[in-house]
Amino acid sequence: MLQLGKSLLAGIGLVPSVLGATLIASHFSGPVYTLSLTVTDSSGKLTQTSQATGCGNTPAWLELYSDTRKLYCFDENWNGAGVITEYSVASDGRLTSSGQVKTSGNTVHGSLYGGSDGRGFIASAQYSPSTITTYKMPLSSSKVLEQTKFALAARGPNSRQDVSHPHETRTDPTGKFMLVPDLGADVVRIFKIDATSGKLTTCPAGQASPGDGPRHIVFWKSAAGVQKAYTVNELGNSVSSWDVSYPSDPSGCLGLARTQTLSTYAPGKKGGSTTKAAEVRVVGNFLYATNRADQTFGSQQDSIATYTIDATSGAIAWLEAANSYTYYPRTFQFNNDGTLVAVGGQTSSSVAIVARDTTTGRLGKLVASIQIGPKGRAGEEDGLSAVVWVE
Repeated sequence: MLQLGKSLLAGIGLVPSVLGATLIASHFSGPVYTLSLTVTDSSGKLTQTSQATGCGNTPAWLELYSDTRKLYCFDENWNGAGVITEYSVASDGRLTSSGQVKTSGNTVHGSLYGGSDGRGFIASAQYSPSTITTYKMPLSSSKVLEQTKFALAARGPNSRQDVSHPHETRTDPTGKFMLVPDLGADVVRIFKIDATSGKLTTCPAGQASPGDGPRHIVFWKSAAGVQKAYTVNELGNSVSSWDVSYPSDPSGCLGLARTQTLSTYAPGKKGGSTTKAAEVRVVGNFLYATNRADQTFGSQQDSIATYTIDATSGAIAWLEAANSYTYYPRTFQFNNDGTLVAVGGQTSSSVAIVARDTTTGRLGKLVASIQIGPKGRAGEEDGLSAVVWVE
């Protein structure tokens, strides 16, 4: 595990040391790569150490469970057939396929849920088929458990909202509910989980503003127990804050009520016709969201929007735009101690390691960067798709 102090992140002196970490990145052309990060004092180097296949033609999302060292890769194949592949992660980051199930294709996200340990089933989101599909673990002997198809009562205001587009399957912190941001329907769909059977029961959805296009969701809780959720809205280039309420009756549903929506750009600024917000993360009392194709920091240098989270209420406020050091940052993830962020640039097909000040929440200098596989084409589904830390 990589451990870096605040001194590096603030850009001041660090006691000479050599530190290392492992990351895994996927590419829309098929391979899944293991990377090694070495940091000496305040500068680092990324190298590719191994490469795996087996996640179909179009790997789109990676979900890592560090305690079991299991990695799940979701294939976005658009031709009506794809796979979900489970890998075992060795101590050196090398991947070995340990299970697989065939899918109907166009899967953009997935995660484990239910069972006695929260790992008994796997749920996945299919973007254009407008479905979520669940399977019972283990994958190697699994068939479809449930497939739920969504329909729109009417088209949304954005041209991309012609059908329902579920973009994520994410459990809440209790593991009792499944949240599905739906870019096409402008809702966050909510399902109650039957942990024993893996079945999902529909609850009333959280309603976004018309044209927001919610894509991903994260959760935050104050020291006093205030529970909030935050979505990144791809079509609206914004983030929304939601109050989260839990039922007093065990048979009841989780509720979402939207309280705020802020732009992913500084007050007075806005994105262009091709900009699209992508991913959202929470670290401590800070919220982060990536912007694709805004080139705020120069040619092919897109931004990461940074917000403060009020420690009492969970309200968010604009802090700054930071350089992602990538083009079209589709994915990003912070390391466990919050000192570094790995940013996956889809079109640049690069992984950038960026320093973070754990006190101020601000992102800083570029520590290391590497291009993985062939570069993508602006606005197309190619290039680098996901990156995760192995910790």
